[in-house]
Amino acid sequence: MAITSANQLELLQTAEAVAREKMIDPDLVIQAMEDSLARAAKSRYGSEMDIRVHIDRKTGNATFTRVRTVVEDEEVENYQAQVTVAQARPYLDNPKVGDEIIDQVPPVELGRIAAQSAKQVILQKVREAERDRQYEEFKDRAGTIINGVVKREEYGNIIVDVGRGEAILRRNEKIGRESYRPNDRIRAYVKDVRRESRGPQIFLSRTDPQFMAELFKMEVPEIYDGVIEIKAVARDPGSRAKIAVISYDNSIDPVGACVGMRGSRVQAVVGELQGEKIDIIPWSEDQATFLVNALQPAEVAKVVFDEDASRIEVVVPDEQLSLAIGRRGQNVRLASQLTGLDIDILTEEEESKRRQAEFNARTKLFMDALDLDEFFAQLLVAEGFTNLEEVAYIELDELTSIDGVDEGTAAELQTRAREHLEAANRAALENARALGAEDSLIEFEGLTPQMVEALAKDDVKTLEDFATCADWELAGGWTTANGQRVKDEGILEPFDVSLEEAQTMVMTARVMLGWVDPTEMESADEAETKETDEKEAGV
Repeated sequence: MAITSANQLELLQTAEAVAREKMIDPDLVIQAMEDSLARAAKSRYGSEMDIRVHIDRKTGNATFTRVRTVVEDEEVENYQAQVTVAQARPYLDNPKVGDEIIDQVPPVELGRIAAQSAKQVILQKVREAERDRQYEEFKDRAGTIINGVVKREEYGNIIVDVGRGEAILRRNEKIGRESYRPNDRIRAYVKDVRRESRGPQIFLSRTDPQFMAELFKMEVPEIYDGVIEIKAVARDPGSRAKIAVISYDNSIDPVGACVGMRGSRVQAVVGELQGEKIDIIPWSEDQATFLVNALQPAEVAKVVFDEDASRIEVVVPDEQLSLAIGRRGQNVRLASQLTGLDIDILTEEEESKRRQAEFNARTKLFMDALDLDEFFAQLLVAEGFTNLEEVAYIELDELTSIDGVDEGTAAELQTRAREHLEAANRAALENARALGAEDSLIEFEGLTPQMVEALAKDDVKTLEDFATCADWELAGGWTTANGQRVKDEGILEPFDVSLEEAQTMVMTARVMLGWVDPTEMESADEAETKETDEKEAGV
């Protein structure tokens, strides 16, 4: 079949019909036809030739041309598609590198094999255009709720018709033991849209915490309008959830607005989530207050916050322990997810026992180190003294303010404390030297003899060894493994060295060794300060 004998208008009508069916640009279909005809022409005239086809968008007339590009003499690689400047002179006036010689060639006869090949090229191009269209349509819908119709189930995964494409709801993204039949309507959260070789993949979820947040946005106009903001969400899909909200209008109660008249709003969300119980709590900038709210309905007696470890201890009445923890730890787990903190729950009795143990340990420390009787040692602990450094170097007035302690007694206490500390420092230094610690490390500012001893025990014996340490190796920290926070013990953690202090010491050591340019440190500090200031200013 020759192109010249084909119904040219029918070619355009076919392109428009395919474009309408696949909902893509008709020009893309015509381009696919041009590519397929060009491929067929190359099989006729030679694969090394640069054959191009242009189909007139109004008449459907197909024009076949051969293109040769002008290149430098030494760059000619394909003699069928490239010519030198000298070879181009008979065809072009004043030819230059990059010019093209275009010659029209006769249309080709499309045999059965060539026609099949052309059809495959067209189908492939149409599929690619359809995939691009689907991806462009759905990529901006990630993070929103979408309605669809169940088409089929494959290995527990649900294939959902979402209009101009298909989406997948994986079995681990379904709530509990949800089951669907073909043609069932389904509402889900668009978790991710990816461009893959087999086409755009749209991943849905009904267990994602943001699914519940988007449902509330649909049910509560104040959230949609921005008057109320959802600050945090934690879910145990199909069982229980907690959502923290805040109102930017003092006249609106955020919890009441989310609950609705007689619970109408929250019940609409509960119904969509298969009866999932939802605790709506007010969000607070104060972490302790927020945590107390998050642990509802349990009552909290006291909260102790550890900023370095991002952990928080919650003391509850003995009879409230099971309520605070919840069934299988559900309540405290959701509260932890909501606040982003690790939570330890203690009863008042357990906390009392721990405080008593700390009191006894400090009492024994003062009795042994300062040669005091039990009553006097307990008096120091009761006044808030926790270690020998506080006794040794505190202002004398602080000690004389204690009942029964005169200036002579206070001076004697400080003398004993300093002598004990000096003896301990000498012993630690001797032990560190015996372990191989070098003077470069011992004389480094900021390290006490006990710290040097601890470093030497961990095989950090020189300033170079110290400079290669990471800040978390010195100060300790937390890492997450398999969803669980794991404690990393730091070499200097027993000496209350913070992560920032460790980082400063390590960088100082690197500067002293010439590993780091101090001007770069200053620039980094300035950039960090600027970034912090901008965050605080709300920029």
